[in-house]
Amino acid sequence: MKTTQTILDAIMVDVRCELAEAQAKRPLAELRRIMADAPAVRSFKGALQKTFGIIAEIKERSPSHGPMRPENVDEAPMAYEQSRIVRAISVLTNHSHFGMSMERLRDIKTRGTKPVLRKDFIFDEYQVYEARAFGADAILLMANLLEPGEMKPLSACAKELGMDVLFECHSKEQIEQLPVGAQIYGINSRTFATGTTRYGVSALLGKFGSSKDLTVDLDRFELGQYVPEHALKVAESGVSAKTIRRVRDELGYHAALVGTSFLKATHGIRRELELFEQAL
Repeated sequence: MKTTQTILDAIMVDVRCELAEAQAKRPLAELRRIMADAPAVRSFKGALQKTFGIIAEIKERSPSHGPMRPENVDEAPMAYEQSRIVRAISVLTNHSHFGMSMERLRDIKTRGTKPVLRKDFIFDEYQVYEARAFGADAILLMANLLEPGEMKPLSACAKELGMDVLFECHSKEQIEQLPVGAQIYGINSRTFATGTTRYGVSALLGKFGSSKDLTVDLDRFELGQYVPEHALKVAESGVSAKTIRRVRDELGYHAALVGTSFLKATHGIRRELELFEQAL
């Protein structure tokens, strides 16, 4: 019987194509040369350790919500830079599904003062070097994409280059499979197990009057209880101004990664940031 292809399967086909194009255009040896002139590393972990805050995301679009508001995307770098609750910036670098690029990450890094996370579907060491060459201070590694034996060398490579790693998990089993010494655990409430023919239905429902996002399960944040006490906990996806205080006070998270709420806000990105500030 044929298994249903998930959105992650579909995305990875394009990610592999983009990786091959990048390697052909800019071999690893060239990346190593570029790294010598890359913007200095800023401590992503250090920024999250200060006080509870936001990792604010920038992307042009997403598979689950479609296009972001262009004016919000344009204003995001400066709005995040000036916000008192934004500790770091997450930049999607995938072009096929999120409309972004490594060049956008470098531009955002050089224009601001806050640490920048490369958020992408990283599975190859080349992508780790690429992240640092373009100025990233941290990378995302997804436990639902990588085997434990794959995460370890990738995270070791990032550490060697001076970057931090945000490990993304969706289950207790994934939390337990992270490399020894993992310091930043992300719990993602969004599922990638949905068939590609149904994924994105949340955006359609929102258009016709429903605000329920079928790709998000906020109860998954309860998994934070299984994160080691020494580690930092990041709540990813689905966090709003109405739920952020619970994420901080009741569930004990150190930060929340927020993107769509800011980038699709009809009243503007700065107003949405104000609502989050008021909630905290």
